[in-house]
Amino acid sequence: MLFETLSVIPEVFDPYLDASIMGRARRAGVFEFLSHDLRDWTHDRHRTVDDAPFGGGQGMLMKPAPVFEALDDLSSRGPRPHVVFFSPCGVPYDQRAAERLAREERVLLVCGRYEGMDERVYALADDVFSLGDYVLTGGELAALVVMDSVARLLPGALGDEMSAVDESFSAETGLLEYAQYTRPSSYRGMDVPEVLLSGDHARVDRWRRLSSLERTARWRPDLIDERRLDDEELALVRSVLESGEVGNGSSRA
Repeated sequence: MLFETLSVIPEVFDPYLDASIMGRARRAGVFEFLSHDLRDWTHDRHRTVDDAPFGGGQGMLMKPAPVFEALDDLSSRGPRPHVVFFSPCGVPYDQRAAERLAREERVLLVCGRYEGMDERVYALADDVFSLGDYVLTGGELAALVVMDSVARLLPGALGDEMSAVDESFSAETGLLEYAQYTRPSSYRGMDVPEVLLSGDHARVDRWRRLSSLERTARWRPDLIDERRLDDEELALVRSVLESGEVGNGSSRA
């Protein structure tokens, strides 16, 4: 898979993508990455990519011409990329979107700056995403979030191929991930649930399912589809919802 970014600060991406899991996956050829400087598609001595908005207002807007010319040029270099823009007006980015992007051969992430982009550039988009109800200085951080969330889904990116399946929001469960513990088994009066020490894999699997449901009911009840629950699971979810409690992630299951 090939990730590409179009940005006025293309140097910000490599330090993160060369580190840790992303770095190992990149070096192993799980994905490739190219960063492009939007200013390479300008034609004045100052390499200008922004201008004042028509009708007045605060700040500067990114001009349409460099973006259109960049995408024309980049699209001529191999298969047309799947083009992603970021905007507060975009659809919320989630795990389903990450899974969908992971099936693409080439993804180009266009990073805005300043007060935004000329509205006409969005005609080029295959997807327009918002990461949340807040404002960032530019789209570079959003692009890194997307690349990280997609790359970890690619075959060979994670040491344990089931890791991505068990994680929160995965298509396998649609729920938050279950509570997890490591050594020591007792710390400052807080004990690891006995079932996790039992070696009984069937009991552990059942406990994890109930823990996942409890955590989801506490923090993200909107993710729960009651039609997929058995009687015990449904009783647990309803008990959490009726209590109105906001938990700390530990499960009573």
